[in-house]
Amino acid sequence: MSKKVIILGGGVAGMSAAHELAERGFTVEVYERWPVPGGKARSLDVKDSATPGRKPLPGEHGFRFFPRFYKHVTDTMKRIPYRNNQHGVYDNLVDTTRIEIARYDLPPIVVNSRFPRSLADFTLLVANMWSDNIGVDIEDEHYFAERVWQIITSCEERRLAEYEKIGWWDFIGAGTRSQAYQDYFGHGLTRSLVAAKGQLASTRTVGDILVQLLFDILEPGVSSDRVLNGPTNEVWIEPWLSYLRDRGVEYHLNAEVKSINCEQGRIKSVTVREGEYDFEKTGDYYIAAFPVEVMASHLTEEMLAIDPDLDKIRRLAPNVSWMNGAQFYLTEDLPIARGHELYINSQWALTSVSQHQFWNVDLSRYGDGRVKGIISVDISEWDQPGLNGKTARECTREEIRDEIWAQMKKSLNYGGVERLRDDHLHSWALDPDIVFFDDPNNPHPSGKQNREPLLVNIVNTWKLRPDARTGIPNLFLASDYVQTYTDLATMEGANEAARRAVNYIIDAAGAPVHKCELWKLHEPAVFAPWRHHDRTRFEKGLPWDGRLLG
Repeated sequence: MSKKVIILGGGVAGMSAAHELAERGFTVEVYERWPVPGGKARSLDVKDSATPGRKPLPGEHGFRFFPRFYKHVTDTMKRIPYRNNQHGVYDNLVDTTRIEIARYDLPPIVVNSRFPRSLADFTLLVANMWSDNIGVDIEDEHYFAERVWQIITSCEERRLAEYEKIGWWDFIGAGTRSQAYQDYFGHGLTRSLVAAKGQLASTRTVGDILVQLLFDILEPGVSSDRVLNGPTNEVWIEPWLSYLRDRGVEYHLNAEVKSINCEQGRIKSVTVREGEYDFEKTGDYYIAAFPVEVMASHLTEEMLAIDPDLDKIRRLAPNVSWMNGAQFYLTEDLPIARGHELYINSQWALTSVSQHQFWNVDLSRYGDGRVKGIISVDISEWDQPGLNGKTARECTREEIRDEIWAQMKKSLNYGGVERLRDDHLHSWALDPDIVFFDDPNNPHPSGKQNREPLLVNIVNTWKLRPDARTGIPNLFLASDYVQTYTDLATMEGANEAARRAVNYIIDAAGAPVHKCELWKLHEPAVFAPWRHHDRTRFEKGLPWDGRLLG
């Protein structure tokens, strides 16, 4: 009889763990509290948006973004069948070609998001080499380049021992540099990439991800920035759920875990509420695939007595931020950029993608049939006043809509060029994870609640992040807060964490199956001599110097 694994949480981590276990012959049950699978990665039907005979408009927690350096989640996608695709749902990924940096009342800056493969790509690359239109002077550019070079040529040991303890803002010397330098390199990178404040974000995390994206652009191959070719659930999550169920996975939706029950040094059972009733579920092994703040709420004194290190999860749990999406449905399709848009001056740290240009779907089948385009926006800063003088947390639903629209218009419209007009707006939707004052489901009536915040890597918190294996022999962790090579709260980090948990279960069960593959972040071999030189210096207690001595 195969060993039974109970998975608590059905987001990307839970689905990834179920996938790997089912393919290796384990019996798997998944319990997910929401009515839709996929966690933060899911797309959502916009309530009351469909007319008879049409689908509801697709909404999101936030737009999907698949950098080239993602290896774990894309490997899994290749094993999810989809129609006649040779590589399953992986073939539903589409390359972007551009990243546009939009600025208040100024023309945009457009850069390649992939290695040049056309005359247009090459022309743009050459034009940017001699461009000084971002407003950062040559001295500041050189200084930032030196900081990036320092990360690239530093050994892993130094990054963990030193850069993990330094805030990105201080590492790049933003406090003594120009306003433009601070806007682009101090605030823009951290708020847009990892939803963190530059002064608090770990240099190890920001630096590692930044250089991964740079390597992705500078090396030939697929784009550094890929998106899906349709609504997330239609082209990824629903085919995934079907595949898991075909493999025998019991996947329970609307099933909320109420407690994890520990007895005699092991997890005895979990209590799950389905409908109006509570049920006790038992298995040989348990994987907690909750977000960090949810896992912290499930820790009991009995669990902490067995594994005191689990208390680190409670200490890590407050380090979450809000990064949530809104969708603007348009009466015209406005491609804007062939990729993501970064609104560098926006007070609410907006990023967006005009989705329909990448989708193989007929939008007339959705809503009332009049929507021609969709701009999906992520809001990463909820605590800075906007053009209206209010923070996003302080605004009503309508004020959030109006302020996002105003910041986008101020960024996209310049010099008499009006790319975004009020008559373009058909309707909009906000991530329903943002629960407002007047919502009866809001347990915090004095303010907004975010039901699914995002973990951010604050300075010196790597030591708080647990391994996928706990001190409780039949409990394992699979979520993006687990220590991983990815080191970032992403779909990739969640998938890697799930693989690590599954590998530990394989060991614990003594199962004669191959383990899940794991990949480190890509470090080009050309820089290996510099990293080796720095490792030698680090082991001797010497600082980084960036030179390569013969």
